[in-house]
Amino acid sequence: MNGNIASVGDSVISAGVSGNCFSRAMKATADKSLHFFVGLAFLLGLWWLAIYVVTLNPDNSAFSDFAPLAAFQALPDLWEDGTIPHALETTGGRLGAGMFLAIVIGVPIGILMGQIRWFQRLTNVPFQFLRMISPLSWEPIAVVVFSGWDEAIVFLIAIAAIWPIAFATAAGLAKVDPAWFKVARNLGAKPWQMVTRIIVPAIMFDILTGIRLSLGVAWIVVIPAEFLGVTSGFGYAIQDAREGLEYSNLMGMILMIGVVGFVLDSICVMLIRRFSWHRG
Repeated sequence: MNGNIASVGDSVISAGVSGNCFSRAMKATADKSLHFFVGLAFLLGLWWLAIYVVTLNPDNSAFSDFAPLAAFQALPDLWEDGTIPHALETTGGRLGAGMFLAIVIGVPIGILMGQIRWFQRLTNVPFQFLRMISPLSWEPIAVVVFSGWDEAIVFLIAIAAIWPIAFATAAGLAKVDPAWFKVARNLGAKPWQMVTRIIVPAIMFDILTGIRLSLGVAWIVVIPAEFLGVTSGFGYAIQDAREGLEYSNLMGMILMIGVVGFVLDSICVMLIRRFSWHRG
């Protein structure tokens, strides 16, 4: 009898704890949603207010096409005529190729910098120097070196994105306990096994954080890189709308650039939480 009462009591306590956890999770989700929508409303209100103030002067009436309502109204037409889907495909392809190169090159460089002290000392100054050069300043050289604009743009994305990945990887590796490597070597681990079984899992948080930073930089670089020489992509669509005086379309494309960038960053955040052993 007493055992049954204790069992019932434990069940009630367990249910209460679960209920409290669920309530806290729901409250946290509600708070995040509230902050998101309040921040979004503030941004839209600020945008609308800026255009309203500018258009108070009759000479600036053309700026009404830059208003939020005009931009949102332009989005369905831009989607239906294929402008947005085509821009997503072409700009996304260039971004993906550039980021792939940056990851394939940047992660090994970062591992070498974090593992081999003389290599880090030898390359730190040259890499820091190259990191400080604006990626778009390489554009004239890229146009001469590469046969097409697509290849040049991919190069610009890669040269912009490689450094955050490399330095984040090196910084993460510097925090790994050296005893891990000693234990692995004593157990007969080969160099490739050291990389795949110890180094990469240990610094995955830092690698993904570097990729997140690099993706933001790459997304900022790819748009102006498409202003010249190509006939596709978000950058070209903005340039084309400007030359055609279609300012509502221009703002619609800018709005889409922000949305896509936000989605990409959110995906990176989810990957960091999913594949990292770091838990906050």
